[in-house]
Formats: sequence, structure tokens, C-alpha cells
Amino acid sequence: MTTKRRITIFFIALGAMFLIFAIWYKYEFSMNVAQEFEVNSPDLNHKLLIATQGSEFKNEVTEGIVNFYKNDSVFIKVIDITSLASVNPTAYSAIVVMHTWENWQPPENVELFINRTKDIENKIIVLTTSGNGNFKMEGIDAITGESILEDTSTYVNHITKRLEPILNLNSM
Repeated sequence: MTTKRRITIFFIALGAMFLIFAIWYKYEFSMNVAQEFEVNSPDLNHKLLIATQGSEFKNEVTEGIVNFYKNDSVFIKVIDITSLASVNPTAYSAIVVMHTWENWQPPENVELFINRTKDIENKIIVLTTSGNGNFKMEGIDAITGESILEDTSTYVNHITKRLEPILNLNSM
């Protein structure tokens, strides 16, 4: 076999291994679509939007936030981050965006939403999860961490503490 043929076979094999790895990685680590639902009446004055991704960790954090506010006068809408493009952010008192850092960057939907809502960033809370728990969008005051199920109550507490002054439920 000639050297040229060996090099060609080597690069074809290397390309095939990379493709197999990329498919496995996407299947293993990509997020599911979050189940969309609403809690309480949309006629309430206080409205909370939670945009998230489907994962066991994010589902538990979402459930914790919903349980914290479901008995208050707060309309809660939960959507998948893929729906962020159609969100009118001024329709909500507060917005929580939870996403995973994927392929060394935030999901495109999240980045576009954050960039178009810079003027109301004080009512948006971002939770970014990543493998090492340190990644976040530049210039964003995000809560960051790893998706560890035992830590969900800690993240729920961080988020609800940040929501308190935004929703200002005590002034009712």
C-alpha cells in the first residue's frame, strides 16, 4: 500500500471517528424540550416567565420556583428556551432563563433574547449550568453552577431571593 493511500485512509478513519463522537456527544448531552405550562390566572398583576430546557435538574429547579410562588398572586408561565424569540418581555414582571452551556457557548435562542432585552436586564435572572459550573455569557450577572440534583434547593433559593425585589409581592 502506498504512503498516499495510507494517509488518505488515516484521515477518512479520523473523520469517521470525529463524526461518531459528535453524534454521541449531541445525543448524550443535549437538552430535551421543556414541558410548557401555566399556573394561576394570566389576569394577575404579577407575571413570571420561566424559560428553561428539559433536564432532570432544570425540571426540579422549575418545580421549586413554581411551588414557591403558586400560592401567591403570581401568574407563572413555563416555556422552552426555543420559544424565547416570540416572547414579549414587557408582558412579564420578571423572567427566569435557565440554560446549559453547550459547545462552549450559550444556546443561540438565549443569546439573542438576552441581547434584545438589555434595557430590561434588571428583571431577568439567568441560571447557566455547565460541566465545571463557571461558564456564563460575558457581561451577564448570571447564577452559575453544575447540574447536581442535590443542589436544586440551593439554586431555587438563589433565584427566589433575586425575584423578591423584582416581583415585590409584599407591597400589595
